[in-house]
Amino acid sequence: QVQLVESGGGLVQPGGSLQVSCAPAVRPYRVNNMGWYRQAPGKQREWLAYITAGGRTKYAGSVEGRFTISRHNGLNTVYLQMNNLVPEDTAIYYCNAKISHHASDSEHDYWGQGIQVTVSS
Repeated sequence: QVQLVESGGGLVQPGGSLQVSCAPAVRPYRVNNMGWYRQAPGKQREWLAYITAGGRTKYAGSVEGRFTISRHNGLNTVYLQMNNLVPEDTAIYYCNAKISHHASDSEHDYWGQGIQVTVSS
């Protein structure tokens, strides 16, 4: 079992920026794709973005152009830079990582505990 630890959430005014980050608490054998999701009150969890180990990225239409996903492979850390935030971005943000525990292992899905991002004046 791998614990993903998120940090960087909080309160920000509309139009502001915030960065959240996520990393495994213990270094795993290999971290493959990493991504971010969010869940607003009363809504289903929404996929936002993913990044491959090689750095290819893909975004949901709702955040493309405002959010940027990146990663530091040496630290196994994934970041989500969020710009031009609006109140509708208020949600709990979750990171996801697909992790292999040894060379012949298949991928396993892991989730962070979630971190609150609130956009309000």
